[in-house]
Amino acid sequence: MPDIPLTVIALLCVAALAAGWIDAVVGGGGLLLLPVLLLGLPSHTPAAHALGTNKAVAIVGTTGAAVTYARKAPVDVRTAVRIGLAALAGSSAGAFFAAGMSTDVLKPVIMVVLLGVAAFVILRPAFGTAPATGPATRRQILAAIGLAGLGIGFYDGLVGPGTGTFLVLALTALLHLDLVTASATAKIVNCCTNAGALATFAWQGAVLWQLAALMAVFNLAGGTLGARTALKQGSGFVRVVLLTVVFALVANLAYEQWPA
Repeated sequence: MPDIPLTVIALLCVAALAAGWIDAVVGGGGLLLLPVLLLGLPSHTPAAHALGTNKAVAIVGTTGAAVTYARKAPVDVRTAVRIGLAALAGSSAGAFFAAGMSTDVLKPVIMVVLLGVAAFVILRPAFGTAPATGPATRRQILAAIGLAGLGIGFYDGLVGPGTGTFLVLALTALLHLDLVTASATAKIVNCCTNAGALATFAWQGAVLWQLAALMAVFNLAGGTLGARTALKQGSGFVRVVLLTVVFALVANLAYEQWPA
């Protein structure tokens, strides 16, 4: 592990705690955790090491949130796992390409998509508030496997931040879930995307395991607490956090693209 001051390590742990909470409620914990890692690690550290360490931390908090949700939320685990396996393949492929590709070209596109998503959620107040009317059809499941699994999984391995948010939105729209159930399902899928990307980064030797282990403890605490908060507060609360995270993600990407 590179030489990092104790104050920076403490900041990274606090960021991991907060990111775990955000990620469990509505996804997007990487919005906080990855930039903090990029800033906190020594400047000579390759970007792939920040991405790999981020995955090693996130998979622990995501797993804790998934277990908490699965115990209390009406999650179709079989469907979630099928989407997750497709996401694992997608994220592995994305992580493979991440090592040799600049993601700067993707940022403006992602910002436009996120602003469109925010407008949709604002103009559709009922989005994600009604419970599912019945089990998903075969066509809906296949669409979720393709878009939420392969598509968003590839994005997670390639870039990462905002993956949980994209998953919640896609699962809500495609499977007609309420936001709490979509968040619960997204956590199971996200476990698979993190596992696929982490396996690739670990194979490339791009994970700072000692730092990741310490931060993961805090991320797990945040993830478990976030899942309990979402279950207690309901879809209305998740919707507010969702919009907050979307606008924060847009602002973060805009700052990275066009720094002052």
